[in-house]
Amino acid sequence: MNWLYSVGKLLSHCVFDGGFPGDAAGVEHIPRKGPFILAANHTSFFDPPAIGRLVPREICYFARKSLFKTGLIGSILSSVHAIPVDREGVADIQAVKRVLHALRQGRGVLFFPEGTRSFDGNLCEPEPGIGMIACKSRVPVIPVRIYGSYKAYGRNMKVPDLNVPVSVAFGPPLSPDDFDPGRSAESRYQEASRRIMDAIAAIPPPPPP
Repeated sequence: MNWLYSVGKLLSHCVFDGGFPGDAAGVEHIPRKGPFILAANHTSFFDPPAIGRLVPREICYFARKSLFKTGLIGSILSSVHAIPVDREGVADIQAVKRVLHALRQGRGVLFFPEGTRSFDGNLCEPEPGIGMIACKSRVPVIPVRIYGSYKAYGRNMKVPDLNVPVSVAFGPPLSPDDFDPGRSAESRYQEASRRIMDAIAAIPPPPPP
């Protein structure tokens, strides 16, 4: 594992275990080798590190394309295999190609199907992007449900609320047969995204230890 990635993971453990102590479940569902997609609900800036610290393998995250142009930050993002995405563009074809390339290399990629943070903490309608990537790559999709991050640091909060438990639960892997309605299906990618989102919605909170 990249040493910068390892340092970031250690810091994330310190932050969440110390300031936002929650529970975790289903880590055993994450493949120990081969490509996979993590698909999670999105309510806070806390979500990527809260999830990533629990994954035993190095995974790829998305980052704004503009951040890669800022010297040290850009170098760090590149070294940990972050994927630049143009959020201003209607369709970032280069980002899609980079995701498919990462999956072909056997990596894991973290996705937020809703595309943006929830305004009220509830699950939102997914975008078709993850459905397209999942159908094209044919890799396992691991649904992930994060609890508490909206109350800890929702998008309308200026500072985090310490000691709010942030818990993460990983669901069983979805195979292509589970999420792909088939090439002839109308709105194939949107329907695949909805099926993935339904799997996220079905994950209960982790049981207390």
